[in-house]
Amino acid sequence: MKVTAFSNNLFQLTRLVAFNCYLVREDDGFTLIDTNMSGQALAIMQEASKLGLPIVRILLTHAHVDHVGSLDALHEALPEAQVMISERDARFLTGDKSLDPSEPQVPLRGGYPICSTKPALLLHEGDRIGSLEVIATPGHTPGHIAFLDTRDHAVIAGDAFQTQGGVAVAGTFELLFPLPAFATWHKGLALESARKLLALSPSVLAVGHGKMLSQPQAAMERAICLIAETLAKAERKQSHVA
Repeated sequence: MKVTAFSNNLFQLTRLVAFNCYLVREDDGFTLIDTNMSGQALAIMQEASKLGLPIVRILLTHAHVDHVGSLDALHEALPEAQVMISERDARFLTGDKSLDPSEPQVPLRGGYPICSTKPALLLHEGDRIGSLEVIATPGHTPGHIAFLDTRDHAVIAGDAFQTQGGVAVAGTFELLFPLPAFATWHKGLALESARKLLALSPSVLAVGHGKMLSQPQAAMERAICLIAETLAKAERKQSHVA
């Protein structure tokens, strides 16, 4: 795994160029955000050890396979590390892929593997875990969340944005790396969530796919404008057909 430091508190762990998880330094050890694809548990633990702290908790931005793939192996190796995910996406870990009546009734997209690990804590908007604040960012999945580091305004955004192949909001097709677009559940909600993250004025945008981006506001604004224009065109076309 390639390790990239943004600060003394935030470290990006990258597999195969485009698949990221993160270590966030806290007073009691590392918070691991996402677990990458399957087979990465040992590599993640080794990198944490090299950085000098144990992994004491595991947070998940959402339940797609490239973010929870090594969850069960990590939980088996680190049984004392608390596992946390949004209450909404926690259902996917059990194989329940039903939609709530209040949610847009459009098909889920992307892979949702069943995990044997049971989360110790279910997360909601505004919850605090150490230095991190939970930001609800539905769209890529119904219960997608991001995390704001209140110390320096770093945003760990999961798949709400990508920077691989170009800075883009979830649901925007990027030819060089279309995976997040193919796996996005609801583009309209993804746009709302992207605007919400921009309003936080992040010092860095740390994403599931692609490099970390310092002072990302201008790039985020361009990405938001692009998907907003795309959705508006699609709506006008649909209205014309109707």
